[in-house]
Amino acid sequence: MNRRFIVAGAFFGLTAVLLGAFGAHGLKESLSESSLASFETGIRFQMYHSFLLLILGVLKLNSSKTHNWLFYLICLGVVLFSGSIYLLSTADITGIELGKFALVTPVGGSLLIIAWSILLLSFIKLKKK
Repeated sequence: MNRRFIVAGAFFGLTAVLLGAFGAHGLKESLSESSLASFETGIRFQMYHSFLLLILGVLKLNSSKTHNWLFYLICLGVVLFSGSIYLLSTADITGIELGKFALVTPVGGSLLIIAWSILLLSFIKLKKK
């Protein structure tokens, strides 16, 4: 088992549940339907990738270098993608304006796409038994 993957997966899962509950109960009256839907998209992607980190924490890939890349790409991708969605969708109530940083979301998404691509290539390269 890889402790850092499991810890990161559990952390992202925990915070996704907390943010989901906060969104459903604390933000429902404050956000528009489209902003709330965006917020929920951030939560959904964060939760998907928390599961991925947990799975990768128990898998042994061929290369530890690949494992390291996956860890950093997924964690940074989640923070940039979901984090920017949270900030963008709550901008009206937080006063945080991210207009200049709107590209953070696609950068985070691109990092997640790269991580999934690396994972796919790793699985393709697995030796047949």
